[in-house]
Amino acid sequence: MNLDHRQTDALLAVIETGSFDAAAARLHVTQSAVSQRIRALETALGQPLIIRSRPARPTLHGQRLLQYLRRTAMLDQELAAELADNARAPLVVRLAINADTLGTWFVPAVAPLLLKENVLLEVMLDDQDHTFAWLESGEATGCVTSEAEPMRGCQSYALGTMRYHMLASPDYCRRWYPDGFTRAAARHAPVMVFNRKDALQADFMEERFGLTRDVYPSHYIPSHDSYFAAVKLGLGCGMIPEQQYGDLVATGALVDLAPDQPVDVALYWHAWKVQSPRLESLTQRIVAAAREVLGGGEGVPG
Repeated sequence: MNLDHRQTDALLAVIETGSFDAAAARLHVTQSAVSQRIRALETALGQPLIIRSRPARPTLHGQRLLQYLRRTAMLDQELAAELADNARAPLVVRLAINADTLGTWFVPAVAPLLLKENVLLEVMLDDQDHTFAWLESGEATGCVTSEAEPMRGCQSYALGTMRYHMLASPDYCRRWYPDGFTRAAARHAPVMVFNRKDALQADFMEERFGLTRDVYPSHYIPSHDSYFAAVKLGLGCGMIPEQQYGDLVATGALVDLAPDQPVDVALYWHAWKVQSPRLESLTQRIVAAAREVLGGGEGVPG
């Protein structure tokens, strides 16, 4: 069936802005017009597409349609550029990426290709255990995730492993662990946590000491750089990837509280099997660069 672009534009606007009012402002129409277009699209497809919540969210069928619309829009952009002999027209790519990936190897790895191919990024930042949901919902066209299995129509590439260590400043260790990294002391020593979705520290403390996250005090700082700065300043101990702390443990600037217990997080790149040429190039670059930094699998896609 043919989809009415005004109706599909309304659907995209509601999901991307989170409300019918904001979608109406984006589209320069009334809120009633947006509602009518969404209802007409739902009637035509015979399925509800939006959960009328705050913010508005797509239903399962809405997610499937969003996936299709975003993939089609990307392919249309590339085709229009080729037909107009304008390969320099920018291509907007929406990716879901975890903070440690974004803050370490990702941007340096893809920057040359973004400049060369005139690709614009819109990054949705989330925990590596949750980035996959952005791809499932149709809001991202690719993601770096801890999920290994691809969903239907997608392919997955092993990128390698980020190894984390529980680090702290020397002053923090003298204050909270004067007699060593013990269970009794861990009940009172502050722990750095990225956000409420971040389970690295909680899993580590439970495995190491049998302590759940409600037992010990925690700071929540949802910023890659500020989180690391807080650990270096002695506010708390936290899981830091090797790619971030470099030689700071070797020089004594930071202390590894549990050198016998690193935590490995395997990462994967997921993208659609049918991709635009520039997105294919981006996939190749991401996979190759990640495997060089993280020691992942052999070869690259394409």
